[in-house]
Amino acid sequence: MGTLAGGDPAKLDIEELLATRLLVQGNSGSGKSHLLRRLLEQSAKWVQQVIIDPEGDFVTLADKYGHVVIDADRTEAELAGIADRIRRHRVSCVLTLEGLEIEQQMRAAAAFLNGMFDADREFWFPVLVVVDEAQMFAPSMGGDVSEDARRMSLGAMTNLMCRGRKRGLAGVIATQRLAKLAKNVAAEASNFLMGRTFLDIDMARAADLLGMDRRQAEMFRNLKRGNFVALGPALSRRPLPIVIGNVETSARSSSPKLMPLPDAPQDVEDLIFTPDPEEFTRPIVRRAPPAPRPTTDILAELSRAAPAGGEDQPSAATPSRPAAPEISAEEREERLAAVLDEILADPQAAYRTDSVLYQEFLVRARMRRVGGPPMAMGEFRRRVAISRSGVDEETVASEGWATALSLSAQVSDDLQGVFLLLAKAALTREVCPSDQRIAKAYGTHSARRARRLLGYFEEQGLMVVHTDFSGKRIVAFPDLQAETAPGDPNATDEAGGEVPSAAE
Repeated sequence: MGTLAGGDPAKLDIEELLATRLLVQGNSGSGKSHLLRRLLEQSAKWVQQVIIDPEGDFVTLADKYGHVVIDADRTEAELAGIADRIRRHRVSCVLTLEGLEIEQQMRAAAAFLNGMFDADREFWFPVLVVVDEAQMFAPSMGGDVSEDARRMSLGAMTNLMCRGRKRGLAGVIATQRLAKLAKNVAAEASNFLMGRTFLDIDMARAADLLGMDRRQAEMFRNLKRGNFVALGPALSRRPLPIVIGNVETSARSSSPKLMPLPDAPQDVEDLIFTPDPEEFTRPIVRRAPPAPRPTTDILAELSRAAPAGGEDQPSAATPSRPAAPEISAEEREERLAAVLDEILADPQAAYRTDSVLYQEFLVRARMRRVGGPPMAMGEFRRRVAISRSGVDEETVASEGWATALSLSAQVSDDLQGVFLLLAKAALTREVCPSDQRIAKAYGTHSARRARRLLGYFEEQGLMVVHTDFSGKRIVAFPDLQAETAPGDPNATDEAGGEVPSAAE
């Protein structure tokens, strides 16, 4: 990696790093990107590499080391498929997120990381996964992005650092500030390279991670560019200062350098304030980036039965593609319902994000030739919640179900599926769903989280949870004047199945 204080080479054990992960911290200009480039260049021939690159700085690795550059301006399904093939064929790559908004960057990185994480077991080869500016993808708190994007990105980063080792994924994350990085992501690293930082909270956390005295934390303020303090089983058993060595490739962007101004001409004021005669005849062009075309407009155009009239109409000599037959509103609704049922029939659908299911839904709807404007994301989420509740047609037509739907609007989109599952059980007098069934409706395997959801609903005054004399759980809905039959909260999904009614 470079040299130690005495001039000896500073070495990093790649095999140990693959099992223990690495965290790099340093303020802007401290040399983080230089350090990552040195690590990637030195290990390029020994291990497959995947770089999540927010600024496009690492694409220059492609020229010398053969990395495939992947433009992230694609759908999430495309990125997941590319990530799976990257693992299958063991190709090093750079996922460049340059040019995307922060929320798009988070979704693209999450889809790509999840694609690698979900690869088949036979392709779990070792991969060095480097994430620059990791605080963007695993923030410690919410920001200006949507909660869905934040959860998706944070979940992918947590999988990488917490569960990736068994799948051959070795996370190397770099951040400007430890305070901005989610603690459960940072805590999984066993190797540390700490560079220059100035804020007291960041210096204190760096000192804690390295096992140093708080009084020694001031040293991080005085580190020079390219100087880091190393600790970890892949680096050193005690904190050691390291000077990062030279690199063979360079970033497309570099630190600003001083550049002397040219000699000013004597008539500089005339040059600046005297207008050119052509300026009065030259049209004023206001340059502004074109607004991105909404996806709904594109999908609506693709799903039209026939193109609109005008210049784009095919000529008589040109054979035109046969127009898709128009369908009635009832048939369109039947096709949409069939597509939704197909997607939700997959056992793993409960654990996929709504955005991934929505993309798959749109693709399948186009394949079925379902015309008209595509279904909005909000409507799709609501239909998924209703479908997962397992409600039958008779219950849907009841006044109680209409009340349940209006009550579900008081909770967030991701909780509506759980709420409607419980409401349906109460209206039909079925046994109270077990913790496992509630967790599955929420898209998780955690029974503890299922119990927390019940507590949250109770705090909002939407339901009352109590137990009978045998310890079985009952959920009552005051606004529905209904309650579930007693059910075992610890039952498995099979054992905790539904019963027709309490009377039966």
